[in-house]
Amino acid sequence: MENLPSSFFAQTIMDWYQRHKRALPWRETTDPYLIWLSEVILQQTRVKQGLPYYERFADTYPTVQQLAAAPEDEVLRLWQGLGYYSRARNMHHTAKQIVHEYGGVFPDRYEELLKLRGIGSYTAAAIASFAFREQVAVLDGNVFRVLARVFGISEDIAAPASRKVFQELANQLIPADAPDTFNQAIMEFGAIQCTPLMPDCLFCPLQQSCFAFTHGLVQELPVKSKAKAARPRFFHYIVFELEGQYYLRKRLSGDIWEGLYDFYLFESDSKMLDSASLLQELQGASIDVQEQQVQLSRKDYKHILSHQKITARFYLIRLQTRLREEVLQETRLALFDTVKIDALPKPVLISSYLKDENILLNL
Repeated sequence: MENLPSSFFAQTIMDWYQRHKRALPWRETTDPYLIWLSEVILQQTRVKQGLPYYERFADTYPTVQQLAAAPEDEVLRLWQGLGYYSRARNMHHTAKQIVHEYGGVFPDRYEELLKLRGIGSYTAAAIASFAFREQVAVLDGNVFRVLARVFGISEDIAAPASRKVFQELANQLIPADAPDTFNQAIMEFGAIQCTPLMPDCLFCPLQQSCFAFTHGLVQELPVKSKAKAARPRFFHYIVFELEGQYYLRKRLSGDIWEGLYDFYLFESDSKMLDSASLLQELQGASIDVQEQQVQLSRKDYKHILSHQKITARFYLIRLQTRLREEVLQETRLALFDTVKIDALPKPVLISSYLKDENILLNL
């Protein structure tokens, strides 16, 4: 590991930050609720994409009490499009926890923050340092990259055991009198200056002190083992329409998109599904449909998650009568008009189909 004075590194990073930092609303507050909100939204989300969501949540629920009191469907609908919906569900649960168990007041210490659902070591460190100026270092992808390059750390950042090495170094570097500024600075430095593919080494203030630059290892560091390839899944959605209304169901736990609404789903091992298989599936659910009633969507829809690659097809079936009550109980389907559908939280894939088919055109 490169021997670089902690004070020099910290001061250089913070000086750079004062000149180059982006103006972001969560940097203008010490309210732990708004800081927490921003950190949850920015997990696995870029600032450009996350900023509008932060502003909508902060406007709709300006306090943790208002977020806690909101219906889950409303929270998920506001979150729609960000993905990783467990973040939204955990956020909603934690808001209730803070209101009911902490009297609506955020814990002000790192160790206490870790006890809240959905708040891991990174988020706890961010809240503790930004809101309460506790001397605890954040560790995210940007920080991993900066430390690995500047100090020449070759441990695999994807390996859990490596976290201790980086955390100990970051904790040594963070100054006691400016933990909030330092944490913001090192993350911003990684986001703007020391980027993954094309870092601006030419104008980097740490150029001559950077192990990776002086040893020609900028593209090799940090070391990160490759993630497993995403497994393919093939969704066949049956869209039951009755006089301008549509049958949807709320997804349960145990799979992706928990709490969101989609159509009747038949999953297969192939994106191709012949009419006989489709009709057989519906007959198994006690739904009698003729082949000529089935209208295939004009295109396939693809959606890539962290470990899954989904291909979806939609089959529109226009019904003459309501589905029987026993069918609704078995499938958990319910009939909604388009106004209600627009307000429901839905996977982006479902929203794309509805828009393409002009189902939500006038909303």
